[in-house]
Amino acid sequence: MSTAQTWQDILAVPRERLNLAEAALVIARDAYPLLDTTAYLARIDDLAAVLKQRLPADIAGAEKLARLIHYLFTELAFTGNSEDYYDPRNSFLNDVIDRKLGIPITLSVLLIEVGRRLGLTMSGVSFPGHFLVKCALRDGAVIIDAYAKGATLGIKDLQKRLRALSGGVDVAPEAVMRLLNAAAPADIIARMLRNLVAIYRERGGRGGRDDRARALTLVNQVIDLCPQAADDYRTRARLLEELECFRAALADYEMVESLTPDAADASAVRSKIAVLRERVSRLN
Repeated sequence: MSTAQTWQDILAVPRERLNLAEAALVIARDAYPLLDTTAYLARIDDLAAVLKQRLPADIAGAEKLARLIHYLFTELAFTGNSEDYYDPRNSFLNDVIDRKLGIPITLSVLLIEVGRRLGLTMSGVSFPGHFLVKCALRDGAVIIDAYAKGATLGIKDLQKRLRALSGGVDVAPEAVMRLLNAAAPADIIARMLRNLVAIYRERGGRGGRDDRARALTLVNQVIDLCPQAADDYRTRARLLEELECFRAALADYEMVESLTPDAADASAVRSKIAVLRERVSRLN
């Protein structure tokens, strides 16, 4: 297993070979600079090893998955933090392991990583509004909600969730199936980072300059992973403005314009560029 310790090490790995658990721990090092990622990877190994010792050698995949879900969410009592959902610690995998509290994506990462160590074929699913897990079995895929203590979901359950998100509009089963593609590890890490950016931006909006600076560090990491995503440049541009880094903010708004010249907010972006160019010219 790789033992990369820095963000640059993570970026040097081809996207298709990115170690999900390791990358999730590395992004926590912004909050925990001395975090021993190797030690937490070993703890995930240990979780899998304990359960593996209990499993019969000839156990079927479906039964193995059921045992895994019971082990993590009933026996060990990992659960969703519904009382303080936006606590940043819910987004740091080391904290999730220590506190047994998390949000859908971090609990999903833990489930995926322990499951893979048991030989299960597991992947993340960037389902609208709520991150899920997919486990491929001989008889078909099982969809799991790690935030709901490992509840398994059928198509009708997923349709109901989409209906709630869309204001009552029904979604055909075929459309639901198209939303269940496996998410690449790099995309999962980007989603974790975006969650943290949103949390720190909201806190920064209440007067925390340090929180804005932390959000800026995190959105830089998102852009490292997804350099063509205009929304991330929008987010960074706004943060840079708030931190009075006007030249850098201007460059990001120009990037937004170049990536999405026909976006709904294109006119507003061009106006912002004009204002910032004038402001920057006065700084010279």
